[in-house]
Amino acid sequence: MWNGAEYQRRFDALAESGMDVHGEATFVRAFGPASVLDAGCGTGRVAIELARHGVEVVGADVDESMLAHARELAPDITWVRSDLAELDLRRTFDVVVMAGNVPLFTAPGTQDALVAGVARHVGRFLVAGFSLNRGYTVAQYDEHCALAGLTLAERFATWDREEFRGGDYAVSVHMS
Repeated sequence: MWNGAEYQRRFDALAESGMDVHGEATFVRAFGPASVLDAGCGTGRVAIELARHGVEVVGADVDESMLAHARELAPDITWVRSDLAELDLRRTFDVVVMAGNVPLFTAPGTQDALVAGVARHVGRFLVAGFSLNRGYTVAQYDEHCALAGLTLAERFATWDREEFRGGDYAVSVHMS
Protein backbone atom coordinates (compact mmCIF):
# COMPACT_ATOMS: atom_id res chain seq x y z
CA MET A 1 0.00 0.00 0.00
CA TRP A 2 0.91 3.63 -0.32
CA ASN A 3 1.69 6.39 2.13
CA GLY A 4 -0.51 9.29 1.02
CA ALA A 5 1.40 12.00 2.89
CA GLU A 6 4.75 10.80 1.50
CA TYR A 7 3.34 10.62 -2.03
CA GLN A 8 1.95 14.15 -1.73
CA ARG A 9 5.28 15.51 -0.46
CA ARG A 10 6.90 14.55 -3.78
CA PHE A 11 4.44 16.71 -5.72
CA ASP A 12 4.66 19.53 -3.19
CA ALA A 13 8.45 19.58 -3.64
CA LEU A 14 8.08 19.67 -7.42
CA ALA A 15 5.61 22.56 -7.17
CA GLU A 16 7.91 24.44 -4.79
CA SER A 17 10.75 24.04 -7.30
CA GLY A 18 8.64 25.87 -9.89
CA MET A 19 7.46 22.85 -11.86
CA ASP A 20 3.87 22.90 -13.13
CA VAL A 21 2.20 19.95 -11.42
CA HIS A 22 -1.24 20.71 -12.85
CA GLY A 23 -0.78 19.68 -16.48
CA GLU A 24 -3.40 16.96 -16.23
CA ALA A 25 -5.99 19.35 -14.78
CA THR A 26 -5.21 21.96 -17.45
CA PHE A 27 -5.61 19.29 -20.14
CA VAL A 28 -8.99 18.20 -18.74
CA ARG A 29 -10.22 21.79 -18.32
CA ALA A 30 -9.76 22.33 -22.07
CA PHE A 31 -12.85 20.14 -22.59
CA GLY A 32 -14.95 22.60 -20.58
CA PRO A 33 -16.39 19.98 -18.23
CA ALA A 34 -18.97 20.78 -15.60
CA SER A 35 -18.25 17.45 -13.89
CA VAL A 36 -15.19 15.19 -13.67
CA LEU A 37 -14.52 11.81 -12.12
CA ASP A 38 -10.88 11.58 -11.09
CA ALA A 39 -10.48 7.80 -11.27
CA GLY A 40 -7.45 6.68 -9.31
CA CYS A 41 -7.28 10.10 -7.67
CA GLY A 42 -4.53 9.32 -5.18
CA THR A 43 -4.09 12.30 -2.85
CA GLY A 44 -6.39 14.40 -5.00
CA ARG A 45 -3.90 16.64 -6.80
CA VAL A 46 -5.86 16.69 -10.08
CA ALA A 47 -9.32 16.74 -8.48
CA ILE A 48 -8.43 19.59 -6.13
CA GLU A 49 -7.06 21.71 -8.97
CA LEU A 50 -10.18 21.09 -11.07
CA ALA A 51 -12.43 22.00 -8.14
CA ARG A 52 -10.41 25.19 -7.66
CA HIS A 53 -11.57 26.15 -11.17
CA GLY A 54 -15.24 25.51 -10.41
CA VAL A 55 -15.55 21.98 -11.78
CA GLU A 56 -17.68 19.53 -9.79
CA VAL A 57 -15.32 16.65 -9.00
CA VAL A 58 -15.57 13.23 -7.44
CA GLY A 59 -12.35 11.39 -6.62
CA ALA A 60 -12.17 7.61 -6.43
CA ASP A 61 -9.28 5.43 -5.33
CA VAL A 62 -8.79 2.04 -3.70
CA ASP A 63 -6.06 3.21 -1.30
CA GLU A 64 -7.34 4.55 2.01
CA SER A 65 -4.04 6.29 2.87
CA MET A 66 -4.24 8.33 -0.33
CA LEU A 67 -7.90 9.16 0.24
CA ALA A 68 -7.29 10.15 3.87
CA HIS A 69 -4.75 12.69 2.70
CA ALA A 70 -7.11 13.92 -0.05
CA ARG A 71 -9.87 14.36 2.55
CA GLU A 72 -7.52 16.43 4.71
CA LEU A 73 -6.57 18.67 1.79
CA ALA A 74 -10.10 19.10 0.42
CA PRO A 75 -12.89 17.96 2.74
CA ASP A 76 -15.57 19.51 0.51
CA ILE A 77 -14.83 17.18 -2.42
CA THR A 78 -16.55 13.79 -2.54
CA TRP A 79 -13.93 11.06 -2.11
CA VAL A 80 -14.96 7.44 -2.72
CA ARG A 81 -12.99 4.34 -1.76
CA SER A 82 -13.46 1.69 -4.41
CA ASP A 83 -11.69 -0.63 -6.77
CA LEU A 84 -12.24 1.15 -10.08
CA ALA A 85 -13.29 -2.08 -11.79
CA GLU A 86 -16.20 -2.31 -9.34
CA LEU A 87 -16.99 1.41 -9.12
CA ASP A 88 -20.66 2.22 -9.60
CA LEU A 89 -21.62 5.79 -8.75
CA ARG A 90 -24.88 5.49 -10.72
CA ARG A 91 -24.09 8.59 -12.77
CA THR A 92 -21.92 9.87 -15.58
CA PHE A 93 -19.44 12.73 -15.76
CA ASP A 94 -18.49 14.98 -18.65
CA VAL A 95 -14.91 13.72 -18.31
CA VAL A 96 -13.42 10.75 -16.52
CA VAL A 97 -9.68 11.15 -16.06
CA MET A 98 -7.11 8.54 -15.15
CA ALA A 99 -3.89 10.46 -14.57
CA GLY A 100 -0.69 9.08 -13.10
CA ASN A 101 -0.38 5.66 -14.73
CA VAL A 102 -3.61 4.31 -13.21
CA PRO A 103 -3.86 1.29 -15.58
CA LEU A 104 -0.36 0.26 -14.52
CA PHE A 105 -1.36 -0.03 -10.86
CA THR A 106 -4.00 -2.58 -11.76
CA ALA A 107 -3.09 -6.25 -11.54
CA PRO A 108 -1.80 -7.48 -14.91
CA GLY A 109 -4.59 -8.89 -17.01
CA THR A 110 -7.33 -6.89 -15.26
CA GLN A 111 -7.03 -3.65 -17.24
CA ASP A 112 -10.13 -4.58 -19.27
CA ALA A 113 -12.19 -4.64 -16.06
CA LEU A 114 -10.64 -1.33 -14.98
CA VAL A 115 -11.57 0.33 -18.28
CA ALA A 116 -15.08 -1.15 -18.18
CA GLY A 117 -15.54 0.10 -14.61
CA VAL A 118 -14.58 3.69 -15.37
CA ALA A 119 -16.32 3.66 -18.78
CA ARG A 120 -19.68 3.22 -17.00
CA HIS A 121 -19.20 6.80 -15.80
CA VAL A 122 -18.19 8.46 -19.09
CA GLY A 123 -20.67 11.04 -20.31
CA ARG A 124 -18.41 12.51 -23.01
CA PHE A 125 -14.71 11.70 -22.65
CA LEU A 126 -12.31 9.30 -20.97
CA VAL A 127 -8.80 10.75 -20.67
CA ALA A 128 -5.88 8.59 -19.55
CA GLY A 129 -2.14 9.10 -19.44
CA PHE A 130 0.28 6.28 -18.76
CA SER A 131 3.72 4.92 -19.55
CA LEU A 132 3.89 2.45 -22.40
CA ASN A 133 7.05 0.64 -21.36
CA ARG A 134 5.53 -1.40 -18.52
CA GLY A 135 3.64 -4.14 -20.31
CA TYR A 136 0.36 -2.39 -21.21
CA THR A 137 0.17 -0.91 -24.70
CA VAL A 138 -2.02 1.69 -26.36
CA ALA A 139 -3.29 -1.07 -28.67
CA GLN A 140 -4.48 -3.06 -25.66
CA TYR A 141 -5.95 0.05 -24.06
CA ASP A 142 -7.76 0.99 -27.29
CA GLU A 143 -9.17 -2.53 -27.50
CA HIS A 144 -10.41 -2.34 -23.90
CA CYS A 145 -11.98 1.06 -24.58
CA ALA A 146 -13.68 -0.29 -27.72
CA LEU A 147 -15.10 -3.22 -25.74
CA ALA A 148 -16.49 -0.63 -23.29
CA GLY A 149 -18.13 1.31 -26.13
CA LEU A 150 -15.58 4.12 -26.41
CA THR A 151 -13.86 5.42 -29.55
CA LEU A 152 -10.41 6.97 -29.80
CA ALA A 153 -10.70 10.71 -30.48
CA GLU A 154 -7.14 11.98 -29.91
CA ARG A 155 -3.78 10.82 -28.63
CA PHE A 156 -0.83 12.89 -27.46
CA ALA A 157 2.68 12.19 -26.19
CA THR A 158 2.29 14.49 -23.17
CA TRP A 159 -0.30 16.35 -21.13
CA ASP A 160 0.96 19.45 -23.01
CA ARG A 161 -0.57 17.99 -26.20
CA GLU A 162 2.70 17.17 -27.97
CA GLU A 163 2.10 15.00 -31.02
CA PHE A 164 2.15 11.27 -30.35
CA ARG A 165 4.70 9.47 -32.54
CA GLY A 166 5.08 6.29 -30.57
CA GLY A 167 7.37 6.58 -27.60
CA ASP A 168 7.02 5.53 -24.01
CA TYR A 169 4.09 7.68 -22.83
CA ALA A 170 0.64 8.45 -24.21
CA VAL A 171 -2.31 10.61 -23.23
CA SER A 172 -5.38 9.13 -24.89
CA VAL A 173 -8.81 10.71 -25.28
CA HIS A 174 -11.69 8.34 -25.96
CA MET A 175 -15.28 9.45 -26.41
CA SER A 176 -18.60 7.80 -25.74
